[in-house]
Amino acid sequence: MSEKVYKKVKISAGKRGWGGPLIVEPKPGRDLIYCVTGGGIHPLAAKIAELTGGTAFDGFSSKADFSEIAVAVIDCGGTARVGVYPMKGVLTVDIHATRPSGPLFRFIKAELFVSGVSEADLEVVP
Repeated sequence: MSEKVYKKVKISAGKRGWGGPLIVEPKPGRDLIYCVTGGGIHPLAAKIAELTGGTAFDGFSSKADFSEIAVAVIDCGGTARVGVYPMKGVLTVDIHATRPSGPLFRFIKAELFVSGVSEADLEVVP
């Protein structure tokens, strides 16, 4: 049985977005493309999983340990999920063009968070 091959993807801020760019590179044991967008796998999370070789994971129907998450894809236009994943050191991609705000704003750093992202903002890198 051969070992799974992963690729790196650069994720840049979209129009009116903020943060990043992030380099996402899944690894064995940390390969979940964790989707927290209201249930199901969002097309952006599916595309990141396809490009990286990571595993798309519905974070609403199941839970995973933060240490297993390569990147979290969220759809938060407010203040809750925007800060939770960066606070835990998890790379976070928001499909909405949000900026650091709310009670967890101090954890939302450009090296952990990018927003306003669409499939056009993804690029496979060496």
